[in-house]
Amino acid sequence: MRTQQGTPIRRDAYQPLAYTVATVDLDFMLDPQETVVTNRMRCVRNPDAPAGPLVLFGEALERLSLSLDGQVPAAGQVREVEGGLEIDVDADEVLLEVVTRIDPSANLTLSGLYQSRGGYYTQCEAEGFRRITYFPDRPDIMARYTVRLEADAATCPVLLSNGNLLETGTLPNGRHFARWEDPFLKPSYLFALVAADLKALERRVTTMTGRDVLLQVWVEARDLDRVGHAMDSLIHSMRWDEEVFGLELDLDRFMIVAVSDFNMGAMENKGLNIFNTKYVLANPETGTDLDFENVESVVAHEYFHNWTGNRVTCRDWFQLTLKEGLTVFRDQQFTADMMARASDSADAAASARAVTRIANVRVLRSGQFPEDAGPMAHPIRPDSYQEINNFYTATVYQKGAEVIRMLHTLLGREGFRNGMDLYFSYHDGQAVTCDDFVGCMAEANGADLDLFMRWYSQAGTPRLKAEGVYDAASRSYSLTLSQHTPATSGQPDKLPLHIPVAVGLIGADGADLPLQLEGEARAGETTRVLELKAESHSWCFTGIDAEPVPSVLRGYSAPVILDIAEDDTRLAFRMAHDSDPFNRWDAAQRYMERVILALAADKAAGRPMQVPQAFGHAFRALLTNDSLDPAFVAETLALPAEAYLLERMEQADPAPLRAALIHLLRELGQALQADFVVRYMDLEVEGDYRYHPADAGRRALRNLCLRYMMAWGGPTAVQLAILQFQHAGNMTERYGALAALVQSDSPERCKALEAFHERYRDDALVLDKWFLLQAGAWRWADSAPATLEQVRALMGNPAFSLSNPNKVYSLLGGYFKANPAEFHREDGAGYAFWAEQVIALDRNNPQVASRMARALEGWRKFTPEIQARIRPALERVAAAEGLSPDVTEIVGKALA
Repeated sequence: MRTQQGTPIRRDAYQPLAYTVATVDLDFMLDPQETVVTNRMRCVRNPDAPAGPLVLFGEALERLSLSLDGQVPAAGQVREVEGGLEIDVDADEVLLEVVTRIDPSANLTLSGLYQSRGGYYTQCEAEGFRRITYFPDRPDIMARYTVRLEADAATCPVLLSNGNLLETGTLPNGRHFARWEDPFLKPSYLFALVAADLKALERRVTTMTGRDVLLQVWVEARDLDRVGHAMDSLIHSMRWDEEVFGLELDLDRFMIVAVSDFNMGAMENKGLNIFNTKYVLANPETGTDLDFENVESVVAHEYFHNWTGNRVTCRDWFQLTLKEGLTVFRDQQFTADMMARASDSADAAASARAVTRIANVRVLRSGQFPEDAGPMAHPIRPDSYQEINNFYTATVYQKGAEVIRMLHTLLGREGFRNGMDLYFSYHDGQAVTCDDFVGCMAEANGADLDLFMRWYSQAGTPRLKAEGVYDAASRSYSLTLSQHTPATSGQPDKLPLHIPVAVGLIGADGADLPLQLEGEARAGETTRVLELKAESHSWCFTGIDAEPVPSVLRGYSAPVILDIAEDDTRLAFRMAHDSDPFNRWDAAQRYMERVILALAADKAAGRPMQVPQAFGHAFRALLTNDSLDPAFVAETLALPAEAYLLERMEQADPAPLRAALIHLLRELGQALQADFVVRYMDLEVEGDYRYHPADAGRRALRNLCLRYMMAWGGPTAVQLAILQFQHAGNMTERYGALAALVQSDSPERCKALEAFHERYRDDALVLDKWFLLQAGAWRWADSAPATLEQVRALMGNPAFSLSNPNKVYSLLGGYFKANPAEFHREDGAGYAFWAEQVIALDRNNPQVASRMARALEGWRKFTPEIQARIRPALERVAAAEGLSPDVTEIVGKALA
């Protein structure tokens, strides 16, 4: 049963249920206010569980009837308990029928069965199925489903569910029906139905074994011209999974459906993936290069779940990273491969892979590192939770993917594939644990991964310290690596982890040195993976003629914070010469971080801010180096995320940090204006738009140049921005110009915002970009209006709605999470606004409210003065009447 609010559920308390479910037969009489669901289940006693009642979960349901083997239960046989029902059953098998009534039109939580734009949609992960019917709604209860849908034929001509279509037909009174069957076992969280007025783009393809399958992408008719890329991405995903992992689509059809109102990005329901429109719709006029990339990545992610999540699923929700971390890793590998395959040369392919990896790490550092340092810190496999919806986190997903990547690094491509093959051979059709997965990796490779399992049980971001000593007499270089993980909530003491550290040594001429470890005959490699398993260990490299420059953690081989003593000269040297593109980027980011934090410290102390001349020279050298891939240069010269920089401050203070960022942008924009203009003009992409890594890289660097130019201003920059905005041939260029104008003090920004709104006023997804850009706008002059007042005004725009998650994430999320200097105002008004909106959102959609609540979970990292302004807002939310468990957990842990 669902626990009392605030009572944690513990992983070590897992117990299998006394009864499981073999088959489920569902009948839906769909109606906006009075949908009737008839659920017939064949329930079977579980031989692996202690004796007990048949347990059913239910939430927000009206029970109309219940029978056991066609008979009304005896008095007292069915008990209503918190969160559902308990039924005493004597037989080993029973046919249970329960009929419930629900109101989809009133379901604003967007969990369970709800309406959107006149259609019916479901979202059942994690615990939404219990809002549809009474059921043992846990991932370890896997059954075979048949579904009959009945609805009004005029308003809902399309009726979809999981699996294969068995039958359709017309009925009296303008209604019709469809019957579906899913031949595979699945947990209830993977159930889905859609009943709406949609049109499909269809393709038929042949699988690796010669089977003909139907692919469909269902959208509203007006959006059909924006789904071609999603369909191409689906086909690419299918082919890649066949080629790389030998995994084939197992159904006769695979469907994607796009819906405007959706809490998540997408959902991997078996054979019927339901997507937020944001990750399906894209064409050159309305989607940026990043939108195209995200559509490809998310389509791939949900398709890959067909095996890593559906065919083999989680035993319990503590094992969530089993499917999510593994599948994020798979979609990252897929994206890197797609970018490389589209490249025009081997060098371009290598750069495309590096840029993809850099993007992955940016997300990790800006989103997951702060989580690891805050009150919600948890291992990738948590030991307890109060509300499962709060554990769809960057730790479970992004850090979970990094843990899988470390296994791939340690075992190699072939060894990892062997482990995957064994995993599916042992566990297909089962609900299993993280231990089962790592156990298969160990068995397939004869590897000892017991120590590695600590990554699953320890929270926090490890700090890896690297110290090197060169001995000229023995021509050797000794590298000592040590590790320490800071204490986190509930875990004060940390044990050493198994950390793969990819290392190279760079000679004085900028070339990599061949690496030979003392006592080893093996030599010639320029990158070695060292396995740190203790608190500290040293390795000695021999045959080194002069002191080298170490390149540590190449490719970001482990999700750690690297502490290494490097002065500005060494960072500049690695920026210019490191052969590992990730570490070359990281050297530039470290240098930029050092400069920004020093400027912020000067601002806070009242000292004048001065950008070091050497940094400007290093920056210019990268900007003007046209032998480098523009995409890589764009990533390297982009500012580190503010969230990451705040974590790097001893006491976070957004105001001086924002002042430092503005000062750096303006100084570079002024000093290098001529270089930016030349580079900008050289990077123009001719011809029609295509989603291609080379073109995308040129557009990215061109937009970045425009951003730096506009930060300083001047007539040339303003003229270029206006011309690009007015004559752009695609959304990447138009939105890039708009962003450059908005993030400046140019009066032209207001006209551009009005023109953009007028052009796209009827396109919900594009207006989300418009909201987000204004919510994240900086103040470039003290006389400029405060962003909070702009956000309040934008909430009155007819296109904004608190009931639409995308709008909330764009406008409110953009302000709370992506604009720290404006949110953390000295008068505390930002916090009062946050409390007001979290409470309002929580009344209808706790999942969205909890995501907004997390904007202040790390409040203790700020200065004491800022903490004093934040606490009353947290206490106000905590004291709100009727607060959901979702938000209660967030603010409770923040205040604890």
